[in-house]
Amino acid sequence: MITRLRMQVGLLLGAGALAIAAPAAAHHSAAAAYDETKKVEAQGTVTRILVKNPHSWVFLDSTDDKGQTIEWQIEMGGVPSMAWAKDGLPIGATVKVAGHPSRAAGSHGITGATFAKPDGTPIGPRGGRGEYTPR
Repeated sequence: MITRLRMQVGLLLGAGALAIAAPAAAHHSAAAAYDETKKVEAQGTVTRILVKNPHSWVFLDSTDDKGQTIEWQIEMGGVPSMAWAKDGLPIGATVKVAGHPSRAAGSHGITGATFAKPDGTPIGPRGGRGEYTPR
């Protein structure tokens, strides 16, 4: 009886360990989607913020040399790392962002972002450094 109970407890503990480890193993590198060897900068108006797990998003509208509107999509960390965004990135605020550009041709994505006010004053945790950094 005790041996059977120990086996059941061991199986339950093993299953629990696998359930906890699976999400961590599923996290992927951003290197396939973003070019970590390059930096890109943009300035624009915050239009929306999606705070969710596993990644949050900040969207900016800016204007290119031809007067066309460009939507920048900045990939950030999850919910716990985005608490600063409510006050630091209000909708309608003009900000500068710098980070690693998307590899997708014609896209305007950024990750590993730092945010600043137009005058260069950092916004956000760790001197404006966004929480999500590609691995």
